[in-house]
Amino acid sequence: MPKQVDHRERREQIAHALWRVVDRDGWSKATLREVAREAGISLGQLQHYFSSRTPMLTFAMEFAAEATSERVEQGMTALGSAPHPRQVLRLVLAEMLPLRPESRASSRMNAAYVLEALHDESLRAKACAGLRDGRAMVEQLIRQAIADGQIPADRDPGIETDLILALTGFTPLLELDVIRPQAALDAIDAHLDRLFAGGDGGRGEPDGRGGPAGPGAA
Repeated sequence: MPKQVDHRERREQIAHALWRVVDRDGWSKATLREVAREAGISLGQLQHYFSSRTPMLTFAMEFAAEATSERVEQGMTALGSAPHPRQVLRLVLAEMLPLRPESRASSRMNAAYVLEALHDESLRAKACAGLRDGRAMVEQLIRQAIADGQIPADRDPGIETDLILALTGFTPLLELDVIRPQAALDAIDAHLDRLFAGGDGGRGEPDGRGGPAGPGAA
């Protein structure tokens, strides 16, 4: 009996191959042929799942988002049953920045996705929806922290949300070695200290860094 192919597993195999090619060589080199070679399958096998680079990129980004969510959930579990919102925000920001190999691959895929979305209306709609959903979750967290008295009541939740997300702008500085990972984390801590000034600050560890949200700091 011929071995049955797990189609989800094969798609994930292709997604991982695409990540590696983009991480190593850039999006411009991520042709279907090169990704198939990296995945150890034929071009025809790859085209059975993805007819062009656009759907392949879309699936790879969806898979990367799932992986990031899983890492955030694992970090949340490590923070305990009722983590302070400051710790949650630091954890999320750390996972969105290219501070570790897995988050670096996701970050580079995201950059390729955004560039493609600028010229593809279907991709643009999906990218915008994903970013809006992410922004809404951050704003909800900040609104709840304001309601709970952990952030001063005079802060505008919309502005504070945008300032938090602006910290992801460290990505090109990190990728091009303009700053070191610890410098980005120090800046994040300084901003969160100001945001939560007046409360306990949510610094749950003796070193004041709020638990496991400090990857790549060395």
